[in-house]
Amino acid sequence: MSEAQVQFSDYGLNEEIIRALEVLKYVDPTEVQRKVIPVALNAQDLIVKSQTGSGKTAAFAIPLCELVDWNENKPQALVLTPTRELAQQVREDITNIGRFKRIKAVALFGKQPFAPQKIELTQKTHVVVGTPGRVFDHIDRGTLNLSRIKYLVIDEADEMLSMGFIEQIEKIIKQLPKERVTMLFSATLPEVIKNLCRKYMTEPVDIEIEASGITTASIEHALIEVRQAAKFGLLSDLLTVENPDSCIIFCRTQEQVNALFRGMADLEYPVDKIHGGMEQDERFEVMNAFKRGQFRYLIATDVAARGIDIENITHVINYDIPLEKESYVHRTGRTARAGKSGKAITFVTPNEHKWVKEIEGYIGFTLPEMKAPSDDAVAYAKPAFDLKLGKKQVRKAGKTEVMNQDIMKLYFNGGKKKKLRAVDFVGTIAKLEGITAADIGIITIQDNVTYVDILNGKGSLVLQAMKETTVKGKLLKCHIAKK
Repeated sequence: MSEAQVQFSDYGLNEEIIRALEVLKYVDPTEVQRKVIPVALNAQDLIVKSQTGSGKTAAFAIPLCELVDWNENKPQALVLTPTRELAQQVREDITNIGRFKRIKAVALFGKQPFAPQKIELTQKTHVVVGTPGRVFDHIDRGTLNLSRIKYLVIDEADEMLSMGFIEQIEKIIKQLPKERVTMLFSATLPEVIKNLCRKYMTEPVDIEIEASGITTASIEHALIEVRQAAKFGLLSDLLTVENPDSCIIFCRTQEQVNALFRGMADLEYPVDKIHGGMEQDERFEVMNAFKRGQFRYLIATDVAARGIDIENITHVINYDIPLEKESYVHRTGRTARAGKSGKAITFVTPNEHKWVKEIEGYIGFTLPEMKAPSDDAVAYAKPAFDLKLGKKQVRKAGKTEVMNQDIMKLYFNGGKKKKLRAVDFVGTIAKLEGITAADIGIITIQDNVTYVDILNGKGSLVLQAMKETTVKGKLLKCHIAKK
């Protein structure tokens, strides 16, 4: 069998993981997944040079979900990411892939209260995903137990370097058990990162994935020269002619994002914004609404370019040219994901051509210049644009929603203080008429309450039966958990 014909079912994965991948519509492994999964399953150290958008999160998430032991209560895998968005995204991916194996993943990041994270870490946790600063805080305060960590993943290592996290990562690594598997993923491999690998890895396997996304036909690149004052008019014309269903518009500063947002909102475009100055919860809310297709245009700073994994973004527009050449790759990599095609259009002012030269040198080809749409073209496209503008947005189901549609979360009024453990709930519920262990999802046990996800639409069946079934000899109150 050639490598290209390999399917996820050929890796000898646990059937619960195969089932989750089928629900998530993961069919053919991408190149990075084909190369990484067998090596990771073999518990070998790995250095992977791969662009964002190549499917690398699943490349490490699938082996982690496969390798962790469900019965172990302390964390077995630690994933470090540069941004909060990416931490949340990775946690969500691991939860979805490990859903039927009942893998519990926790995300730790700053700008959020410490206490709830601390409480979450006292429960059975298999995988911890977090930003280096907050992860180190938990280690420092003794709230994150590292004694059982067998797997360390360092994701977007070059971005960690540019954000000044490398020293902190070293401090974290020094606290981890020596016997472990370390996997590092990075779009570029500067010397500092190579040194980190030499120091803390054992005979790592080197994997390099060609940066296909940027150079192939899947993304159509274009450059338009425009004076700063004329950018807004050009954007409006371009959106009319291109009429994208889903588009990210990148600006250099938070102020520019806010100004452009006000301008587009005044024209009643379906638009929202995201930047580092916003509260974390608000940023998550905007991202989730964008994923669901509640609005079509997202205005963002570079902070948002990382960790946005949305399959149907057809256009990326660089309203301001990025000053870091790497940023161009990260921004434009938001389109043409999961095998689809996309367009990346960059506005450049007359005095910004030196940045264009830098970007072209970095990506290895010349950005084709295009002309601004003519008045005739705009007039011709306007009726179709207005029609789409008047339409209600079609709500898309995100991967997590697809996963959650057959799940009912049940509440029980007993937890650790009643000496109840996850195995007690699994044992009791799996014995019910018409239920098997495969119908039980993630179990969260707190001091006085327990939450159990019931899968496959069997929630009401369990709810009825548990009204008169004891857990470890105790009859507990059971009802549907409030959201």
